[in-house]
Amino acid sequence: MNKLQIDLDKKVVDFVKENTDEDVDIKKYVDDIVNIALSKTNVNIDTIYISIQSATKLKIKRLNKEYRNIDRVTDVLSFPVFDRDELENIKNADEEKKFKEIELGDIVLCLDVIKEQAKTYDTGILRETLYMITHGVCHLLGFDHIEEEEKKEMRNLEEYILEKIGAFKK
Repeated sequence: MNKLQIDLDKKVVDFVKENTDEDVDIKKYVDDIVNIALSKTNVNIDTIYISIQSATKLKIKRLNKEYRNIDRVTDVLSFPVFDRDELENIKNADEEKKFKEIELGDIVLCLDVIKEQAKTYDTGILRETLYMITHGVCHLLGFDHIEEEEKKEMRNLEEYILEKIGAFKK
């Protein structure tokens, strides 16, 4: 089992607490999401570092423009340290060359957009937040949704993770 070091923005924790009726341990959900994703993709590193932060609409729009050249607000951005091929090389390294710890990258959530989407899609704040985190984690593990085949693979992994953690509608 991987040791997780997740820097989870307190604003994300508070957002989920303030917008759900139940007492939710978002940190446990995040740990489960990451562990399931790592297990499913066979990433076995002693210690994994991930940062999950929140951003305003203005901030995420600026980040989207700066890093993706897309001038609009979005729900989640991921900044992986490694691409998929690099992660494959790390996973398949000889024992003496294996990494003991790695930073996978950063996830930035726009809580205002998540709130809007939860209402639009009638999913609820918890489920929508967990989906965005899952989506971000998949990107950190090298998955993408540009090509149709990659999109299908990524969606299957997302659905598998969400099902495993019990994150269903509302």
